[in-house]
Amino acid sequence: MSKIEHNSAKTIDGGAAALHKTVVMVGMMGAGKTAVGRALAQRLGVPFLDSDAEIESAANMSIPEIFERDGEAFFRDRESRVIARLLEGAPCVLSTGGGAFLAEANRRMISEHGVSVWLKADLTVLWNRVRHKDTRPLLRTADPRATLRALYEARVPLYSEADLCVISDGETSIEQMVDRVIAALATRKDVLELS
Repeated sequence: MSKIEHNSAKTIDGGAAALHKTVVMVGMMGAGKTAVGRALAQRLGVPFLDSDAEIESAANMSIPEIFERDGEAFFRDRESRVIARLLEGAPCVLSTGGGAFLAEANRRMISEHGVSVWLKADLTVLWNRVRHKDTRPLLRTADPRATLRALYEARVPLYSEADLCVISDGETSIEQMVDRVIAALATRKDVLELS
């Protein structure tokens, strides 16, 4: 067993799990990428990384502050650089911002160095999760629900290019979502081995 495999092996339900590639959580804001990703990493015994948190740490600013000061294009450039850096490390679970998977270069990079998992939630679930939060710069509009709908409609075709898709229905607990993600990952022996 290689060093990476050894470091990423953990017992799951009495068996061992070895993560061979970074799992990159993609999807809309409010889909559960961070919550599910963090719990998945804990279950697999690997690090959890959040590209937005890494960007905020490097900039010493919040994402909304970066958007306001430097604009979305600047943010997306930094986001791509951070994702590239994080994908170079040992296998982990990486949560990305909702717009990260939109760039073709990011999709290609994620596919080459990891596996993308789309947490697919419908618009009602997403709206119920984000409507009371003021931390979403793209929703700071006169009609945030209409903005969310427009983003959803534009992004779903790109999210559908993800390697794996797991439904996030709003009724399922985080632990049950982790079970679903592990089941999806287990279909890819190049990503996750369960024994």
